[in-house]
Amino acid sequence: MVLVKTQAGQEALKDRRGSLSSRQRSAFILFDGKRTMGEVLAATAAMGITQDDVQTMIAQGLLAPLSGQPMPVFAAATTSAAGTAADLDAPGTDLGTIASPMEGSGRSPKERYQAAYPIATELTAGLGLRGFRLNLAVEGAGSFDDLAALAPKIREAVGEGKFERLDHALFD
Repeated sequence: MVLVKTQAGQEALKDRRGSLSSRQRSAFILFDGKRTMGEVLAATAAMGITQDDVQTMIAQGLLAPLSGQPMPVFAAATTSAAGTAADLDAPGTDLGTIASPMEGSGRSPKERYQAAYPIATELTAGLGLRGFRLNLAVEGAGSFDDLAALAPKIREAVGEGKFERLDHALFD
């Protein structure tokens, strides 16, 4: 599910007062019409952003589905701040590529990690000081899930063209 900011959401972001907490504001900024809800939740999980936060932003009229997409349906159970991609799997929720590591070529998550890790370190090391923290996060990633959670940040930092190799290694 791809969500975009509404006009009311844009105004709330500019206003800096009102219904958005600082952690929600960080997640809200990432809803750009390109990232899936799953990617945003994965990227902001360390801040404690959950589906409840996204649901609140939708209910307040700050976010809406990309035109032509149905309204998301959320599970009754909430996820913890340390929720995994499997915890986020709810009917009507598009988790993007992080939800099913066995799809595509049929490689195991371990094989995907082993193929993607050197590419991710190469890409983030090439950012220099600008990507120092991201590079440290990649070097600390010990599993497919860790790298998949960092993928949206890497994509944003290096651009679509360079990210394509990593995307293929992780998700194809």
